[in-house]
Amino acid sequence: MKRVKIKAKGRIFEGVALPSDDNKLVLKLDSGYNAGFYDYEILEEKEVEMHEFVPERFESRENLGTIKVISTGGTIASKVDYKTGAVTSQFSAEEIVADIPELLEIANIDAELLYNILSENMKPDYWVKLARRVHEAVRDGYDGVVVTHGTDTMHYSASALAFMLRTPVPVVFVGAQRSSDRPSSDAAMNMICSAHAALSDLGEVTIVMHGTTADEFCYIHRGVKARKNHTSRRDAFESVNYSPLGKVFPDGRIDWIAERFRRNERELELYDKFEEKVALIKYYPGLGPEILEFFHDRGYRGFVIEGTGLGHVSTDWVETVKRVAEDSVIVMTSQCLWGRVCDRVYDTGRYLLKAGVIEGEDMLPETALIKLMWLLGNFDVEDARMLVRENIVGEINPMLGYEDLTI
Repeated sequence: MKRVKIKAKGRIFEGVALPSDDNKLVLKLDSGYNAGFYDYEILEEKEVEMHEFVPERFESRENLGTIKVISTGGTIASKVDYKTGAVTSQFSAEEIVADIPELLEIANIDAELLYNILSENMKPDYWVKLARRVHEAVRDGYDGVVVTHGTDTMHYSASALAFMLRTPVPVVFVGAQRSSDRPSSDAAMNMICSAHAALSDLGEVTIVMHGTTADEFCYIHRGVKARKNHTSRRDAFESVNYSPLGKVFPDGRIDWIAERFRRNERELELYDKFEEKVALIKYYPGLGPEILEFFHDRGYRGFVIEGTGLGHVSTDWVETVKRVAEDSVIVMTSQCLWGRVCDRVYDTGRYLLKAGVIEGEDMLPETALIKLMWLLGNFDVEDARMLVRENIVGEINPMLGYEDLTI
């Protein structure tokens, strides 16, 4: 590769030339930022030697705990393809860890690559394979497991593992909003905080991501109560209808905030079946009930509806809901996200309850979807109707109200 000094826009720029198309010059500046130029004058250029990165073998130390890092891809494992400008998943798990040497001062790291995908390509059978691999790692005696994952669907995957896996040790999902080769990347701090969380006294599936836009601390979110609520901010993840479990700082300090499952509180168990024919339907004014019949006729027996407000759809849905609910499970959630479904306030809600709708309490729609997929994969419809109402892994708050639990 070449190091180039140019004159452009009346200024001098210097950096390493990166691959690019369309007669554009892209420089990796010494500041770490990239800049593209079409109109420029080359003042100086010279060849620079680039060494191929070879991950080193991690040496174990007896005074440190041991963490299994399982990479599934996503932005935290990505870098910019400078020819296209797109972010692509390219780093291996070993490279992620070796790129953050602070991790090796926190724990012994055993890293492996399970998938190398962007999270929109995640599928239920991938969740099952991931859950089985995490189960193996916990059974083999690792002190904690960190799963690197793309942020867009991370809350789905975290919910899936929370239902499939009863874990006595921390299982921490972590991602990044900005790729590791960007100066503003959140990857390093998120990984460092996730390693500390993986050695803590947690005993459940969590998500660890930036708590603010600055590099101050990360929140530890319960996997079934968290959601990505911003497209690009570094603090995109929030706990909804529950407080974050705690704050974890890069120096390892953890300030606990909410009740949580503790290390070794539960025995290791795996329930790894999923029913994929479950639909998540977002209601909007004018949407007809035939969408229920469309899925029902194709063998779907599970439905989660994102209703309006307290959990409503149009009254012209009631008769269709009644027919479909005879052999199916229909759960009502709210597209408001915050708050609790209550279909006993207005007439429409009461008609829906009588027709067979089950209130989703304060569950996120995505969590309710995952829960119902898991229930119908492991139980019959009658049992699923009963169990969907129960708080299994912290997905439903008691009736005291979430306001008492938020910070």
